[in-house]
Order: sequence, then structure tokens, then C-alpha cells
Amino acid sequence: METLASDDDPGLIDSGVYLRLGLLIAEKGNKRLQKKQPPPALLSRLASSLERSISSPPESAAAAAVTTVFDGRSPPEITISDYLTRIYNYSRCSPSCFVVAYIYIHQFLHLTRSHLTPLNVHRLLVTSVMLSAKVFDDRYYNNAYYARVGGVSTRELNRLEMKLLFALDFKLQVDPHTFHSHCCHLEEHNSSDDDGFHIDWPIKEACRLSKESWRKATPESVCSQTTAR
Repeated sequence: METLASDDDPGLIDSGVYLRLGLLIAEKGNKRLQKKQPPPALLSRLASSLERSISSPPESAAAAAVTTVFDGRSPPEITISDYLTRIYNYSRCSPSCFVVAYIYIHQFLHLTRSHLTPLNVHRLLVTSVMLSAKVFDDRYYNNAYYARVGGVSTRELNRLEMKLLFALDFKLQVDPHTFHSHCCHLEEHNSSDDDGFHIDWPIKEACRLSKESWRKATPESVCSQTTAR
């Protein structure tokens, strides 16, 4: 699958938002596909949107106390932007999967009445991207591979996948209009690539890896408990 946007409503592509976000990719056989392409603009937009959500405090103290199974003991050091880029580079899933993952996260937070925090955002991301790739891509890696990419154990990712599936009531299909509206939201509310949001969280006690080594390391060499902690 090349892009979810073109499956059911070709008219939506006339918007140009997909092109600006990097969702429209070249057809198979194009020589440009043989070269390594830079991450789509979508990733920076998505990172900015998630960081804004984290920066916005909960409406009440009761809401702040809500925790989910995705909450770790301490936030990872890697930034959301670097984490998204890492998942994109290693998973090779279609860019559309990140929009679908964004929709899954919104639905999960709404249904569970929880909030996005530094403790849960990374594990929500890797789980939702993996799930969206399974639903919308023709080819995808197994849970063990995504666990190495995301920095969690396979057992933990299996558990998180089941929790997300049940929270969403196994309703994983996303219609083109919902997809399009979320794309527009990402573009309209993140018009600048650099909004000053750069969140770094130290967890060197948990896993002695710098951010630079995380980005360059292969999935097999990454500490399996980085995000889980």
C-alpha cells in the first residue's frame, strides 16, 4: 500500500496537503526509490503536535492522576522527533501509517480519558505505528523487530498491543475523510518546523546510551528496556 489517502476518495488528493506532508510517494519502478529518501515533513509535524499536547497541562488534578498501561517509570531520553525518525528508518512502513497511528492515539486518549505524558508517549507511538502497519501496509515486520526498534521487550510490546486493541474495541479502520482531516490538522497547527519544542529526558541510569548512539545503533544493539523504563 502506498498511501491510505488514495484508496477510496481520489478527490481528496487534489488538496496538496498529502504532497506537502510527504505522503505521496513515487510509483514502483521509479529510480528515485533506489536512493535513500529523507524523512517526510509529516514526522516533524507529528512530533510538534505531540509535544504541544504534552506541554499543555491537564484540566484538573484528577485528570493528571490518570495513568495507563503505557506509562513507564521514567521518561526516555530520546526526543519524540528522534524516536519517530528511528521508527520510520527501521520499520520502512508507509508514511500514512504515522497519520493512522496519530488517529489511534487520539482515540485511545479519548476513550480512556487519559492524557499524553512524557511517560507514555513513546510506547504509545511504537505500538500504534506497528498496529497501523499491520492493518494498512501489505508488508510489515513482526513484533520482535518492532520491540528492538522501540526499545522495549517483545513480551511488553505484545501486552501493549493487546491493550491498545481492546481499548479501541478492535475498530482499526480509518475512513479517508478522517484521515484527511487529521492531515490538515497536522499541517495547519504546525506551520513552523521549529516551534522551540525540544524535550530531552535523562535515563542514563536505566540504559547507558546517548541519543547519538541510539540513532546510529541497529535495533539489535539497542537496550531492550529503554522505553519501558
